[in-house]
Amino acid sequence: MANHKSAKKRARQAVKRTLVNKVKVSRVRTMIKNLRNAISDNNKEKALELAPKAQSLISKLAKSGVIKKENAARKTSRLATQVANLK
Repeated sequence: MANHKSAKKRARQAVKRTLVNKVKVSRVRTMIKNLRNAISDNNKEKALELAPKAQSLISKLAKSGVIKKENAARKTSRLATQVANLK
């Protein structure tokens, strides 16, 4: 455990930040899951509705540093390709 006052504060901040990041990642994973379900059901309307929202959330995670930018770009690209291939 940390001994210095500043190190103790940093430990507290890390715990808070970790919880916030987990909530954000969970939201994005749920959104991606819903989008993939719409894609697998060939529901183009729902997929077109969810795709921009998912891309926005993914971009926000990358911007805040929760996930890496290349990871976000890959996820966005693959989801966009799957939506575009729907009939």
